[in-house]
Amino acid sequence: MSSSLPIHAPHCVVGVIGGGQLGRMIALAARQMGVRTVIWTGGLEAPAVECADEVIDKPFDDSLALKDFCSRVTVATVEFENIPRETLETVAKCTGLYPSPYAICICQNREREKNFLRENNIPHTWFAVISSAADLAAAMKELNGPGVLKTADFGYDGKGQVKLEGDEDPEKIWAAFEAPRAVLEAWVPFEKELSVMAARGADGVTVTYDPAENRHRHHILDVSIVPARVSPAVALEAAAIARRVAEALDYRGILGVEFFLKSDGSLLVNEIAPRPHNSGHHTLDACVTSQFAQQLRAVIGLPLGSTRLLTPVVMLNLLGDMWQDETTPPDWLPLFEDGEAHLHLYGKRHARGRRKMGHANFIGATTESNLARAKALKALWLA
Repeated sequence: MSSSLPIHAPHCVVGVIGGGQLGRMIALAARQMGVRTVIWTGGLEAPAVECADEVIDKPFDDSLALKDFCSRVTVATVEFENIPRETLETVAKCTGLYPSPYAICICQNREREKNFLRENNIPHTWFAVISSAADLAAAMKELNGPGVLKTADFGYDGKGQVKLEGDEDPEKIWAAFEAPRAVLEAWVPFEKELSVMAARGADGVTVTYDPAENRHRHHILDVSIVPARVSPAVALEAAAIARRVAEALDYRGILGVEFFLKSDGSLLVNEIAPRPHNSGHHTLDACVTSQFAQQLRAVIGLPLGSTRLLTPVVMLNLLGDMWQDETTPPDWLPLFEDGEAHLHLYGKRHARGRRKMGHANFIGATTESNLARAKALKALWLA
C-alpha cells in the first residue's frame, strides 16, 4: 500500500519504538481511534505497556526483536529520539517509519541539529562544534562571553551541559566534560521561552498549535502557559518558523520547536523534538485534537485534525519531588476539588526527585486564574 494513502483500522497496527509516557499516551489515543499498537520497549522500564495491544520487551539492538517488530506492524513511529540509526533505517525499509530516520537523526544530535538550522537559514543561537580543548579555547575566544557547553549526544532536561562565564581554563573544562564531541552555544539573555507544536501530514499539509510559554524548574519544564503571553506578531512568527522547520525536514508527524524570545521581539530556535513534546500535553484537554491523536493521523495518513484552542490552559508537570516517598503520591483531592483541573499520571512505579510522574492541566476562562490555581497546588505538594 502506498505510504501516502491512509491505512484504516481495524487493519492498521502502529508500532511505537519506545515505551515511556509519550508512548503510553499515543497508545491511549490509538485505542480511542480503534487502532492497534505494538510497543517496543528497548528493554527499559515502560509505562506504555499497560495501554498497548502487544509488547516487545527487548533491547533496540536485538536483531530478532527488530525482525519481530517489523513483522507485526503496518507502520511505525517513535516516542523518543535516542534510538540507534541502524534500527531506524531498517524499520523504515521494512514497514515505513514516520517521522523519517533522517529527521530523527538530525534532532538526536546537537551538532547535526545546529548545522541543519544554519544550512536552512532558520534563526538560531551562535554555536561552535567542539572536539578538543583547543577547539574549546578557540571558540571561547571567539564568543568572548558566557556560553553553554553541551554534549552532542544524549542530553535532555539539563543533562550533559555546563554554563561557562568565559574566563575558565579550557583544558580543565574539556578534561572534566568527558564527551568526545560537544557544542558551545552563546548564552542567550531571553525574555521568555516558547514552544510551538507543528504537525505535517502525509500530503505535506502543515498545521501549528498556539505557542506555549514555558517555565522551567531544575532545567525541567515546570509549567506551560497557553496561549503564550506574547504579541500576535511574535505568535505568528513562531508558527511560521515551526512550519519552516517541518518543511525543511520533509517531516511527517508532530514535532516540538523550542524558542528563545529576546527582548527585541526576535526569536531563536533552541531545540527541536521529533515527537510529541512535554509542552504539548495541554492539548489533551484544551484543544480540538490532542498532539497524540495528531501524531497518529499523520503516521496513518489521515487528514490532520483542528489545532484550535478551546480554552486557556496551564499545564503543570508533576515531578517525583511532589511524592511523599518513592511509592506514595501526593493527596490528589484538592486537584479534584478544583473542578476544572485534569490529572494525567504516567503509571511509573517509583518516584524520584526530578522524574516526570505525570502532569495536570488547569483550564478556565483566564490565564491568571489557571496559573494561580496551578501555583497553589504546586506549593501544597512541595511543602
